[in-house]
Amino acid sequence: MTTDSIHPDEAKNKPQGTDWTPRGATVAMLDRAFEIVQSVPYQVGARWLFYRLLQEGYYSSKGDYKNKFIKALSAARHEFYKDWRPDTLADETRAAIVRGGGSFDVPDWLAQVADGLTCHLDKWEGQGHYVELWYEARAMTQQFDHYTRHMTLRPMGGQPSIDYKWQTAKALEDAAEAYEVPIVILYFGDLDNAGELISEVIERDVRTWCEADFTFIRCGLTEAQVRRYGVPENFEKPGEYQWEALSDAGAREIITDNVLPYLRLDAFTEVERAERAATQWARAQVADLGARWELEALR
Repeated sequence: MTTDSIHPDEAKNKPQGTDWTPRGATVAMLDRAFEIVQSVPYQVGARWLFYRLLQEGYYSSKGDYKNKFIKALSAARHEFYKDWRPDTLADETRAAIVRGGGSFDVPDWLAQVADGLTCHLDKWEGQGHYVELWYEARAMTQQFDHYTRHMTLRPMGGQPSIDYKWQTAKALEDAAEAYEVPIVILYFGDLDNAGELISEVIERDVRTWCEADFTFIRCGLTEAQVRRYGVPENFEKPGEYQWEALSDAGAREIITDNVLPYLRLDAFTEVERAERAATQWARAQVADLGARWELEALR
């Protein structure tokens, strides 16, 4: 199935309230896209969703991302088409810089301090390894965030910049000094020549600039995983396979199977228990800060 019949002009953004109605293959694409969005327990971004549709044959090339897909998806979200909403997808690239605001008065601020007081302890205390997850595409972030906890995630976005790799090397040195346990890097990416080269260059550069030793493990995709999970071939490049074409269940299994051998889940649980106890105690101690401030102000 392809979307050659989707006219690019059909899906141009229009102001809310206009009578935009998709036709033909666009309707089928939007219905399938929403099914995919609802099939996973985390919010996905547009690029991740596009690659899933590309692998399923709804589009014929990566160029359709800007020329057809984004136009149709933007219109559907603007116009609340069926169950689509502006916030259905995650924004993978931007974050607002919010300025101004604040509490209305000192007692209000003190009440917020008390309510928001939360104990954060280092989760790697008691672990036998320090583990980070690196992965090829930024579109994988929501997936890795949902299926893991407490581990630093480093999206590479293809071949990362020299500065990004330098900062990563320095961060690993800090981790080695702080925890004094073996460092393990678990890497996930596409099964193709470019993906393998990307991981090799990243490992080489970071290792060159990092004074701490670490183990680098390429966890997927592998040929065995492609066969096991029935990952469809990249139709644009036969013999190559993309992580985004992997089913969510398959991705979850690959991630957890590779992560769990290096973690002590009981140690994580113990730290979390201590955090909850300390948070509860601290909030009780400062619950009356607002009232105490007002009494002090009256003196």
